[in-house]
Amino acid sequence: NVKIDSVSDLAKQGYDAIFLAIGTQGSAKIDIKGEDTPGVLDGISFLRNVNLGEKVKVGDDVAIIGGGNVAVDSARTALRLGAKTVTVIYRRSQAEMPAYPDEVKLALEEGVKINYLASPVKIDQDGDRLSLKCNRMELGEKDASGRPQPKPIKGSEFALNFNTVIAAVGQVPDISPKFGVTVTKQNTIEVDAKTLVTSVKGVFAGGDIV
Repeated sequence: NVKIDSVSDLAKQGYDAIFLAIGTQGSAKIDIKGEDTPGVLDGISFLRNVNLGEKVKVGDDVAIIGGGNVAVDSARTALRLGAKTVTVIYRRSQAEMPAYPDEVKLALEEGVKINYLASPVKIDQDGDRLSLKCNRMELGEKDASGRPQPKPIKGSEFALNFNTVIAAVGQVPDISPKFGVTVTKQNTIEVDAKTLVTSVKGVFAGGDIV
């Protein structure tokens, strides 16, 4: 229950070595118009708030954008919060979903719906609901991740209405500049591959943050 944003303060307290294992606690943006509309949440904050015991209202119909574990966890959590329908919007097919297969299976058994080969392009306020506009996708050549690259199908746009839209398309680092460590272009912490030493003496880092 303590926030640490300065490794030098820890060093002054007498610690000889400090290991940064802070993970990637920020949510990646979906980069579409309307993602800052009220009722649009990010998956990391959503799950954190629920687990901290805060009251989170999602309404009857919830959309989850993404195909990873955070997306599936968010979908199952939304059901437990009382949502009547929860729909995962994923731009590839089930075979390419990065979420654990067992988690996906349980989500489907619990009533989560998955709309495959669909990608959001815009979010509009529609009265007291949200209109999520999407494109149908088709899979093309493999990209850098080794998975088929999804491409929009011309003239395939469709819209669905929800009370809440939860974006869970990836996680990004959230590093305090007070740490003073050198970071990469991806804003991860730069370390020696063998020793995990950072640019600051006595400070190491590992896990998702590197």
